Amino acid sequence: MQLKVLIAAALVALAGCSNQGGQGQAGADAAAELRAAANDPKLARFYEARGWRTAWTDENAAALDAAINDAQRHGLDPATLRPRIPSGASAAQSDAARTRAALEYAEALARGRTDPARLRDPYTISRPNPDLTGGLARAVDGGDLGQWLAGLAPQDEDYRTMSATYLQTRRRIDAAQGRAAPALLANARTLAVNLERRRWLEREPAATRIDVDTGAATLTYVRDNQVADRRPVVVGEPGKETPALASPLYRLVANPTWTVPRSIEQEEIVPKGEAYMARNDMERRDGQIVQKSGPRNSLGLVKFDMRNDHAIYLHDTPAKALFGQPERHRSHGCVRVQDALGFARLIATDQGVLEQWERARRKDEDEEEQYEEAFVELPRAIPVRLLYHTAHVENGRVVIVPDVYGWDDEVARALGLPAGPRRTARRSGGDLGP
Repeated sequence: MQLKVLIAAALVALAGCSNQGGQGQAGADAAAELRAAANDPKLARFYEARGWRTAWTDENAAALDAAINDAQRHGLDPATLRPRIPSGASAAQSDAARTRAALEYAEALARGRTDPARLRDPYTISRPNPDLTGGLARAVDGGDLGQWLAGLAPQDEDYRTMSATYLQTRRRIDAAQGRAAPALLANARTLAVNLERRRWLEREPAATRIDVDTGAATLTYVRDNQVADRRPVVVGEPGKETPALASPLYRLVANPTWTVPRSIEQEEIVPKGEAYMARNDMERRDGQIVQKSGPRNSLGLVKFDMRNDHAIYLHDTPAKALFGQPERHRSHGCVRVQDALGFARLIATDQGVLEQWERARRKDEDEEEQYEEAFVELPRAIPVRLLYHTAHVENGRVVIVPDVYGWDDEVARALGLPAGPRRTARRSGGDLGP
């Protein structure tokens, strides 16, 4: 009897070992299948961090579907974002497809659906770069996927206003049942493109900065996260567009000279002859045309020097009348600032260098040349962003401006949106300023 009991116990133990071995093999097979399905570096990092275990419960899958179905509020098409799970897919393949869709949607919200640097060269404005793989892992394990995804999009009031306006526009289009007015369709496209542009931007930009909107031709000076000054500017005309740059303003130049770029020299000055040069205080120095300091200088009486490889900066101008024009895309690419001397004084005051600036501005009455170029370094460089937006928020309402540069088209194509109208600005009509 005792022998029978011992034999039975041994058989039970063997059966237990056999079951464990089977489960271990099944787990290894599932992990191998997941490795094969996760054929993307981001997916591989995600699953490797969780020991090649599947991630998507029914609750998480439903939360992902709900979040993607709400993508239209961001100007995105949910149909292009849903998980692509083929018929007859295995559990591992379905899991990997959901992870891929979740990461793609997370990136679209956090950094944009498109890469601006691939659309436009140059583009040097920094983009957000959050840890989306780690964030997704924490979200699926913590059961707060929808909240995590929603928090990746910009949270500022301007983005929310533009999003709400886009949804209202889409509802009007849907209600028209295929007979929506072309202007309504164009507005929806513009709003979607500009929601995308805002997703490209850092969520917490420098607290003190200068933002130039080259679409609306306006400058905004932000000090300690509060708007300290806003004024019109003149920016590049079509064909000589002001590029999308991030570039620090590091010094003020009083009474600047202007060394004329070779392209402007050959195309617009040399054909007009020596008499034209003399009338405009231009002379040749070391083989280049240089315009002397003074009120007739194309840079005016102050230049705001910026560090970049594209010879782009802010400056004054003698052509003051352009600031009163509704169309201010008139320069050769640089940014002309209304009341530039007043703006320079504001910057100098905030930087604690007003006395140096006033001293630099004084005319030298003892010399034949009364205006002399002088430089004032800023103790703290001010970040400047040159942004192109064709929709912005004023007083709580969205304002749409013409796509003068035609740059909306390339973003729209990348988002799968149709082409739209473009208005060409008038050329500058002989104004040589940069």
